[in-house]
Parts: sequence; structure tokens; C-alpha cells
Amino acid sequence: MAAPPSPDHGMKQLTFSEAELEELAPRSQDAGPRILSRMKKRLRCSGTVVKSLLLKFIPILSWLPRYPVKEWLLGDIISGISVGIIQLPQGLAYALLAGVPPVFGLYSSFYPVLLYTIFGTSRHISAGTFAVISVMVGSVTESLAPSDNFLFLGNGSIVDEEARDAARVQVASALTLLVGIFQILLGLMQFGFVVTYLSEPLLRGYTSAAAVQVVVSQVKSILGVKISQESRPLSLIYTIVNICSQLPKTNIASLLIGLIAIAVLFAVKFLNEKYISKIRFPIPIELITLIVATGIAYGADLNKAYGVDIVGEIPTGLKAPLVPNVSLFSRVVGNAFAIAVVVYAFTISLVKMFAGKHGYKIDSNQEFIALGLSNSVGSFFQCFTIGMAMSRSLVQESTGGNSQVAGAVSCLVILIIMLKAGELFKTLPKAILASVVIVNLKGIFKQFRDIPLLWRTNRIDLVIWLVTFVATILLNLDLGLAVSVAFCLLTVIFRTQLPHYSVLGQVSSTHVYRDVAQYQQVQEIEGIKIFRSSSTIYFANADLYANAVKKMSGIEVDKLIELKKKANKKEAQLKKKAETQAKKELKRRKGEMVQDKVNELDSIAVRSSGTIDPDFRQDYGILEESTVNCLEHKKSPIHSLILDLSTVSFVDTVSIKMLKNLFRDFHEIDVNVYLAGCHENVLEQLEVGSFFSKTITKSQLFPSVHDAVAYITQTSGPREAKDKHIFSTRI
Repeated sequence: MAAPPSPDHGMKQLTFSEAELEELAPRSQDAGPRILSRMKKRLRCSGTVVKSLLLKFIPILSWLPRYPVKEWLLGDIISGISVGIIQLPQGLAYALLAGVPPVFGLYSSFYPVLLYTIFGTSRHISAGTFAVISVMVGSVTESLAPSDNFLFLGNGSIVDEEARDAARVQVASALTLLVGIFQILLGLMQFGFVVTYLSEPLLRGYTSAAAVQVVVSQVKSILGVKISQESRPLSLIYTIVNICSQLPKTNIASLLIGLIAIAVLFAVKFLNEKYISKIRFPIPIELITLIVATGIAYGADLNKAYGVDIVGEIPTGLKAPLVPNVSLFSRVVGNAFAIAVVVYAFTISLVKMFAGKHGYKIDSNQEFIALGLSNSVGSFFQCFTIGMAMSRSLVQESTGGNSQVAGAVSCLVILIIMLKAGELFKTLPKAILASVVIVNLKGIFKQFRDIPLLWRTNRIDLVIWLVTFVATILLNLDLGLAVSVAFCLLTVIFRTQLPHYSVLGQVSSTHVYRDVAQYQQVQEIEGIKIFRSSSTIYFANADLYANAVKKMSGIEVDKLIELKKKANKKEAQLKKKAETQAKKELKRRKGEMVQDKVNELDSIAVRSSGTIDPDFRQDYGILEESTVNCLEHKKSPIHSLILDLSTVSFVDTVSIKMLKNLFRDFHEIDVNVYLAGCHENVLEQLEVGSFFSKTITKSQLFPSVHDAVAYITQTSGPREAKDKHIFSTRI
């Protein structure tokens, strides 16, 4: 009886020996722990990545646990109190620049500064309100919510200030939120490089013009007059005209208060700067002035007795967050982007200055994110856009500030004032705040010293400074910035189109090559011309480069090529005429031909290919002696041309085509062309652009000018052998 079929019938049986089973057993037992180990390792790696990202985006987590309390805490507390005392009057004053009530300057000196302490990477800069940024915000709030839109019905001369201020606060909040969003996005996309398009002369000219606009905007508070301001081209001119028309209505009390405050502030600040090394921290003259002026205004009742304009009610306590009006985004998007970039440009310049001075690293893109979070979150608490102030930052550094803890302490000072002391300043004259603003612009007005300096050092930078200043004065802050950036980029193109071209010579017995026009110790190498441009080569200057090479090579390249073409044409005519004459000669002698003349006729036929004997040439006068003499006279004085491309950072299709044409033209007149000092990326672009061919090979590339010169001098034969005749006519 047959055995029943196995259930595994048709499948290959796997059998293992005892030794194999013993070897596999421990592996199967270790599989679980190995898998767990790998999972733990992956989780550990993921945890490390998360931790590094967390420390990167929240820098306070990295420096606070390592904070040296004994060494730094006392200095940070003193510095924070000093900055907080300065920030109080500046916050109140710069709020007026932004076109919002003074209390919102206190909000902007608290919430955004606290956020920057958490997310910022600089240990010494003081975040908060800044005059230039405040006036940029003010130009937007005044243009979207002008006073003329809030006149009481039935009385066209009285403005509903409460409704106007509420509308301007909405505009400022929406603008600040959009500024913060732009800054966060630019930081996440690693777009910190955008500020490179804002050159230092541009920024200094722009801030100088903004300072002029700030002063003009504060003159009305000093004079105690009310004028309407708008944000449009030539608005500054119109404002000055309006102020002049209101001069007869000047409030004498307000004018005296402003002038006395300016004199006192200037004098004490001068003493602070002069004796800064002898005093622990500067005299808080701004706060003292505010307190004294508030007391005098309250005691003398200046508002009712003399009509002095005062700050008014300053609400105490903190406000609940409020979502900004996002429907305004479409109307402020351009201004928001401009403000975002300008804020970052000012910030990064200060950050780099202090980081270099104190020897620590900063993250440029994280600064963008920190500013974005400060502004975007602050906008929900009705703050306006903040920046970094040089004056406060210098105070923070000089009074012993070592870390962002100083910023947190200054926030605490502002918080105490908002909760308890804010209402004490309701009788503060606005002329005092205007004086604080004007005096704090002293450092910016010193930038006018740039004009004579730039005149002596770099006049193109001077033109950028002046164009930026004039454009910002005439076209207002937003259009002025756009025009300035465009003009600055045009100067870059202009400079690349007019670079310095030079012929290089060798310093005797060295590998050094310099411009022969600037150095007397260098000499050109016989038979070799070395050419260099001071800028890269691209479509805008490719033709200029080619023309400069031909001109400075000392050869009339195009004329020689034209002469060669004429010579080739005459050679072709000579051959054709020779063939015709040979045929006529054969035909004429055909009837008289005898056997002993066959070889002679064959010889004549051979001459028809172009090798005509001198007697035949003389008989028919095919080649003119004048052409030969002209070619001999126009012989090339060099046999090699080296193009030094060490200054070239990139090439495009136009410049590659131009280089090909240069190789072709100089080859036509028997001059070899070589490239020296090509960067790797330039070489790669040449390869991709099909620059190399059978006629232009990589053997014509050299890492340096000296390598090319050494190769040429070793491989070139005697010059006499090369100079027999430029265009040999094999006739």
C-alpha cells in the first residue's frame, strides 16, 4: 500500500544539521535586542536633531542654563535699569512719530523686547522703538488714516482724535503683523542675503533723510501748532510750507519749553559722552526732564493757562490681545516688505559690530526670525514695528550688559511703569517728547560728515549717498528706498561696464605680474601680451572686453584679418588666372605639338595648380608688390596672448561666444591665445557652454599667468622662424 502524500509535496525540503541549528539559535535569540537597539539609536538620533533645532530656534535654551550668575548678573541688572529708564521717554516720543498715542510706545517697548530676549542671538543690542522705523510706520498710518478723514460734522476744523487714533492703531498693528510675517519667511528661507543690496552709503543717506523728516515732523510740536501731514511725494516740502504758514500762531510757551529741553538734553548728553569712563552709568537726563517737565506742567496748569499741548490720559495695566485687521494687508504690503528689510539691515549691522567686538557668533537668519516673532506677536498687543537703536545699545554695553538678561530687566522697568506710573505722565508737554526725539537724532546727523569723506575716497559711493538722500526727501520713505536700491544696482552695472583693463608685466626674477602702467619695475615679456580686466565678464561688458583686448594688444587685428582676406582673394584670382592662361597656352600649342614638347606642356599643366614659375608670374603680373609690402609691414609683434581670468567669477553665453571669437581672430593672424587663472566654476561653465573644441583645447588653460609664460617660453621656437611672412602665399 502506497504511503500518503506529504503535505509539503512538491516543495523543497530544508534540512539543517545540529551544528547549523546551534549556530542559528543564538542569532534568533539576539534578533529582538538588536532591533530594539536600532530603534533606540534612531530615536536617539531623532531626539538629537529635535534638540539641535530647538536650541537653534530658541537660543535662550542654550545660553540660560550656562549663565554665569556671579560674573554677569549685577552688570545685566544695572544695564537693564539704565536702558529701561532711557526706553521710557523714547517709547513715548517715538509713538508720536508712528502716529499713535504714547501708551502704544510703552507696549512696543515691552512685548517685542521680551520676545527678542528669548529668540535673539545678540547679547548687547537693545531692541525696541527706533526713530527711523517709527517715522516709516508713521508715514503709513498718516496716509491711510489722515486727520482730514476724521473731522467733526458741522465743524470742519476740529478733528475727532479718538477715532483717528483708533484707526491709526489698527493700521500700525496690521502693518507690524505683515512685517513680522515677511521677516519670519525670509529667515526660514535663508534670505538674509537680501540686505546686501542695501549698501552702507545707501543706508546712511537714507537714515539721514529720514532724520530730516523726523525733525520736520516734530517742529509742529515744538511750535505748538496743528498741521495736517500726508505721506506722498513732495510731502516734506508741503509740510515745511504749512509750518511756515502757521508760524504766526506759534505757542510761545511750547516753543520755550522745547528749546530749553533741547539745550539741557544736549548739554548733559555731551557731559555723559565726555566723562563716560569716570561714571558708572550715564545720567538719565531724559527721564529727569520728563519728570521735571511733568511736574511743572501739572503745577502751572500749562495746558489750560497757556494752551500747551500735553500727552493726555495714559491708561494703566495691560490690554488683552486683539487680532489685527488683516483686510489692510493689501494696502500696506509694499511698505511692510520695505520696513522688514530696513529693520533687518539696521539690526544685522549692529549685531555684527557687537559680536565682532566681544568675540561671539550670531546667526543672521535667526535674527530675521527673532525680529519676525517679536513684531508679529507684538502686533496682537497693538504694538508698532520695532528695531534696534544704536544709542540704547551703546548704553547697554557701556553700563555692564553682558547678555539678553539686560533686555529682560528693561522690560521689567517698562512693565512697572505701565502698571503703576504711566498715568503720572498725562500732563507731560508734547514739546518735551519732540525734544527727546530731536536730540536722539544727533548721532544720525553726524552722518553728514560722510559727504567730504566720500568726495575724497569714493565718488560713486558719494553719488549713491546723495541720490538716496534727495530721493527720500522728495519721494518719501517708501518710494525713496525703492529708487535708491534701483540706483545702487545701476551703479554696480555701471562699474562692471567700465572696469580697469591692464597689460601685465613681470617683476624681474619673480612669479609676480603687475600692471605695466602703474609699476616701473615690471617689464613686458617679448612676444607675449598678458591682459587682465578688473571685473567679471558677462553680456553687459563682453564687447567692451573684446575691444579692449584688441586695442591693448598693440595689433590692428581687424585690419590684419581684412588684409589676409584680400590676399586670399588675390591668391584665388591668381590660381584661376593661372589655370586660364595654362589652358590657352595648351590650346595654342596643340597643333604644333611634337613628341619632344610633351614634357614641357605637362609642366605647364602642373603650374596651373598654383606653382607658377617666376617668368610666368612676371609675364602676367598677377600679384601686386604693394599688397606684399603691406602685409610684411603689418606683421604681428607678438606670437602669444594670455588672458588672465583670475578676476572672473562667472561667464554667460555671450561672454563665451566673445572668447571664442577672440581665439578665432587671433588665430587668423597666427597669435596663440591662452587662458590663465580660471576658477573651477568658470571652467565648468566653459565646458557646459561648449567652449572647447578641436581648435580650442584644454592645453591652452593654465592655473596661473606664470605657468602660461613658462610654457610659452619653453615651447616657442626662434622668433625669426615664425616671422618669415604672416600670410604665406603658396603660389
